[in-house]
Amino acid sequence: MKQSNMPNHNKSKLARVVRQSSSCVIRFCTLLVSSCVAMSALAASGGDGGKHEPRLSSEPRPFLTGKELGERTPPLLEFGGDFLGTGNIRRGYELPGGAVWTPRLWVYGTGRSAYQQFDVGDGGSKTAEWVNRLDLFANLQLTGTERVLLGISPLHEGNRFSGYTFDSDGEDGSFDNFNARIRTLFFEGDLAELLPNWDKEDGKKNDIGFSVGRQQVLFQDGMTINDTLDLFGLSKNNIRFEGVPWLVNWRSTFMVAWDEVNRENNVEDDTATLYGWFNQWDTIRSTIDLDIIVVESDLENADQLVTSINFIQRLGKIGSTFRVAHSRALDDESAVAGDGTLLFTELNYVPAYTHDNMYANFFYADGNYTSAARGPLGGGPLGRVGLLYAASGLGSYRPALSNRANDAYGFSAGYQKINDRARRQLTIEVGARENDATNTSEYGLAARFQQALGKRFVFQVDGYVADRDNQSSSYGGRMEFLIKL
Repeated sequence: MKQSNMPNHNKSKLARVVRQSSSCVIRFCTLLVSSCVAMSALAASGGDGGKHEPRLSSEPRPFLTGKELGERTPPLLEFGGDFLGTGNIRRGYELPGGAVWTPRLWVYGTGRSAYQQFDVGDGGSKTAEWVNRLDLFANLQLTGTERVLLGISPLHEGNRFSGYTFDSDGEDGSFDNFNARIRTLFFEGDLAELLPNWDKEDGKKNDIGFSVGRQQVLFQDGMTINDTLDLFGLSKNNIRFEGVPWLVNWRSTFMVAWDEVNRENNVEDDTATLYGWFNQWDTIRSTIDLDIIVVESDLENADQLVTSINFIQRLGKIGSTFRVAHSRALDDESAVAGDGTLLFTELNYVPAYTHDNMYANFFYADGNYTSAARGPLGGGPLGRVGLLYAASGLGSYRPALSNRANDAYGFSAGYQKINDRARRQLTIEVGARENDATNTSEYGLAARFQQALGKRFVFQVDGYVADRDNQSSSYGGRMEFLIKL
């Protein structure tokens, strides 16, 4: 990385913005935490003195028959026992530590095939392509808490997919990216279940989950981490404190990732190590997530600190999420480690007597917010904002509006119509984005139609049109078939 040549007065201005942003974030988070604690305490002490009539009947109900449960859709392959099957569990194998393993192997996956074309506008390239993706997994289930998962994606490598390009700057032709690279391989379990003789009465607080290996990691809806990492993690659930009635559950996780760390530019940093502490509190009114992530790298100006907090709750009949994420370069700023703050709000409402969904999402990015890890198909941290911002994860199809979080603000709002017992849905969305750094505006309209076909197939059509200041309109459209194996 090159040393920053930012003038001193710009550095001073940036430092002042970062200090002000950090101060606002701290005050904002303190206010929200205090509000949640106050509401929880009020709910715990008020009302009818804690006496409630039972809502569930105490009368036993008969078991459902196989016909009432419906026909099971099995995965691609099953050995040792059916996935979601019925009947007796066969005798397992007892290990020296006291654990009883009943191995079952299930092979399943997802196949995607799409024809898509887009025009970036303003004289840019026009692309039409047929691209394919296959994700296969072998799940060796040992117990209800222990398993080994192996996954491969043989039709793509990074952001290059197998298929055919019909028009890309006058170059047509087929291309393949067949490979046998392992994309997922990890073992996870629970120490107390793996070694039950450690606590035969199961009365101690030693239920500690762990995971080691290569796996997909997603935190803060992908705004802080959206990547496949080689990692080791420990997680403690059901942490409770006497005298704190508003705290239903606290989960705390420590994680270190030593390989496969892709940075904000979606490029792997072979020298990076990621450390994370992730916490989630369930209260009687809200779910709160607080994450702290540090990335160390041998590259110049690539070390960074990322902190984030979010609150998920219902406000009357409206579901809501409020999130604050802040990144700070531990040295000078660069393309993979910047100083910035991202504010995000998500609101959704289900109209009466429907299964539909109305939503509105807003974001504000002050400075150059950079997430801790982003895979080659993850795009930018704003993909959660809506259809107009989301990466497709298949081919070179681009989102209508930029999903990078650098000195910008914007929104998306849409309506999702659900019919045919949730087998058909249509989503219409509008959105806009303003970039303060370049003084440019973007506007877009997007639509998505999905239809289930049988038990395993989904047909999907996407399209968008977008306008940018002083540029010609851009557009995109795609048709996709998805199969669940």
